[in-house]
This record gives sequence, structure tokens and C-alpha cells, in this order.
Amino acid sequence: MAWRAPALAAVALAAVVLCAPVAAAPEPPQGAQFFPHLVYRSGPYAPYGIPLADGVADYLTLVNRRDGGIGGVPIAWEECDTGYNTDRGVDCYERLKAKGPTGAAAVLPLSTGITYALIERGAADHIPVFSSGYGRADVSDGRVFPYAVNAPASYWTGIDAAISHIATELGGTERLRGRKIAYVYHDSAFGKEPLPMLEALRGPLGFEMRSFPVAPPGLDQRAV
Repeated sequence: MAWRAPALAAVALAAVVLCAPVAAAPEPPQGAQFFPHLVYRSGPYAPYGIPLADGVADYLTLVNRRDGGIGGVPIAWEECDTGYNTDRGVDCYERLKAKGPTGAAAVLPLSTGITYALIERGAADHIPVFSSGYGRADVSDGRVFPYAVNAPASYWTGIDAAISHIATELGGTERLRGRKIAYVYHDSAFGKEPLPMLEALRGPLGFEMRSFPVAPPGLDQRAV
């Protein structure tokens, strides 16, 4: 199994303009909620990051034009290109967190590494870090992480679903006993996130796990 994408989901909460000189941020509508949107249009993952950023932008623009925003509250945003680099992502957060008519209502990191770096900052600033489907899986416990959100899924629930699917294909969880399951993963924060869940499932279900890290950027996995 290969956990392929650096970020698993795009979030429908902000709208898009690049922090670099190629685009200028629109004037936010009066009363709008502002969201920093951290994207990666540059760097090794740009082929994935560009259509992801464009898709989020198109959807949020649609929500503004068709529905007048979310619940009648318009959405304002500014895009900042992190290059999928954690230090650049933190810099984007610090530069954008107080912008817009409201300051950041939430931040969309679109990177597990950047999410890790922003969880404590977001809590200190009372700004939710919205990492839908990626980031730290354990932030789903809101009692411990009140300003981090990864609904509707996480890497842990994702890998659990993958193992459940394998079991279904084999004819039941009892058929997993004695099997070998290989996990090919990106050797970075997002690739390593499912490992604790695989370890937790391995014993009770009786399968042998083999893990094969792929060094970043990991775009060519043919050798492994």
C-alpha cells in the first residue's frame, strides 16, 4: 500500500490569492471571515499542489457567488505559497494571521509538517488549525487539542479503512492472520502518521507488517 499524496483533502473554507507578486489579494467583502490558505504551487510537489489550490479556489469562489458565503457570511482569503516547506509555512501563518477584517478565523495548512508546527501557535493565538484528513491524527481528541481539527478523517482512520478493505477482499479479518502486508510510505511526517495504527492492528489481527520508507521527495517509487 502506498500513502501517496502529501495532503489528502482540500477544505472548503477560504478563497485564493498568491502571496507572491503574480497575484494581488482582492479586497475582502465587508463582514467577511478571513482564512489564510497555505498552498504549494512551487517545490517538488507543485504538480499536485497547483490543481489542489486551484480546486479549492474555484469551490470557495462558487460558495461566495452562489450562496453569499457560508450561512450568509462571505469568505475572504489570501493564498501563501509554502513550497511544502515547514519554515515557509510558519512564516506564511505569522504574516497572515492578523489580516483581513476579522483576523484569521482558521488556518488551512495543506501540509502535515506545517500542521505539526502550527498546532501550539494556533492554540496560543486562539486560531483553529483546520487540517481536514491530514496532520496529527490524535488531534481528533478535542479535549487535548481544542484548536486543531482534522474532521472528517485522519491518517489513522484512513489506514484502518485500508486494512478493513484488505480483510474484506480476503473474506474476513480472520484471513489476515499470517499474511504479510507491506506499507510503502513517504519518509516524512505524513507518511509516518499511519505507523502507530498499523502497529496497533498488527497484533490483534495477526498479520506481519513490512514497512518501506521512500526518501523525499519520493516522486519515483519504482525501485521500492
